[in-house]
Amino acid sequence: MTTINWGIIGCGDVTEVKSGPAFNKVPDSSLVAVMRRDAVKAADYARRHVVPAWYASAPDLLADPAVNAVYIATPPGSHLEYARLAFAAGKPVYMEKPMALTAEECREMNKAASTAGLALSVAHYRKAQPRFRRIRELLSENAIGSVRMVNLLLCHPPPAAGWRTDPAISGGGIFHDLSPHQLDLMLYFFGDYVEAHGLSVNQAKQYPAPDLVTGTIVFNSGVIFTGSWCFTASAGEARDEVVITGSSGTIRFSTFTTDYFTISRNGQELVESFPVLPHVQQPMIEAVVQYFLGRTDNPSPPAAALKTMDLIESFTR
Repeated sequence: MTTINWGIIGCGDVTEVKSGPAFNKVPDSSLVAVMRRDAVKAADYARRHVVPAWYASAPDLLADPAVNAVYIATPPGSHLEYARLAFAAGKPVYMEKPMALTAEECREMNKAASTAGLALSVAHYRKAQPRFRRIRELLSENAIGSVRMVNLLLCHPPPAAGWRTDPAISGGGIFHDLSPHQLDLMLYFFGDYVEAHGLSVNQAKQYPAPDLVTGTIVFNSGVIFTGSWCFTASAGEARDEVVITGSSGTIRFSTFTTDYFTISRNGQELVESFPVLPHVQQPMIEAVVQYFLGRTDNPSPPAAALKTMDLIESFTR
């Protein structure tokens, strides 16, 4: 295999800009087929994105001999089912986050991939972006001394009703949709952890999932993380901030809303800015392609995604 010919299962909104176009923009990669249960929308997506083939069922896409790898971008409730179908068809999988509904489903998916002897990567794509790679580099250089603590605050207006607020489909509301990016970054920056615990409540009762979550992580290194997620804030009070405090400085960044970070040392503040990425998943997709071709290690292994899901369940159990 010299080229990864992708099929997308679930060519919905997340694939329009964030991921879909990138499959044709990275080396040794091509998007050759898409699938959506709504045949009209599948055909429309294929026409607009110039994709050679479209399907209204996953088995039909998986039977296409031109497809040799699959990106699963459906809501989490169907991730395990589609992964099993893909592995049975002999196709490696790039799985949208969160990896599955539960940590137990993540374990089942890992086992299915291992049994089939096929590659599985998870779309925790922010750790492949230059901004977060640079933050990790600074931390490894002790640019702010020994890291003492991390404080995360995400305040978000109430979401519109949809699958993301239905625990049966999403796993547990907007927290399950957004926090995987942030918690995966914490594992990327600080490694494994000793313990984690938290609290979740449904204050506004606008939908059946928790709308406020707090969590604490004690990393092996001694770094203490505290996070608070509120999804009933007013639009004017939206916040997206992470502060890493070290013995000689701080690093401050947002996960979702900016393309820069600040580093403060000795009373001086430096801002490092990065180009806006037209397709936010492109750096990770490029790395996954190289992994699927056997040229590099897995850039986002399922074992790491399982740890992220374990953290989520530690906060919301």
